[in-house]
Amino acid sequence: IMMKLIYFFKYLYLVFAALFFLDALKSWNLDSTRVSISLFFAFFSVFIFFFRDRYQKKFKNRDKSD
Repeated sequence: IMMKLIYFFKYLYLVFAALFFLDALKSWNLDSTRVSISLFFAFFSVFIFFFRDRYQKKFKNRDKSD
């Protein structure tokens, strides 16, 4: 059951990326510092999603080879 939770939380990073991107769009003309921070967190969340996805696949392949 823990592996299913980890698999689910991987997609939570994409949800956070979308929320940060929407926040950046909402405050585009208001505060450039907030836009920069929101875009940083959006791209960071996408990076973490792909990072976790890659290592989760490596972990699965390692278990299959044993």
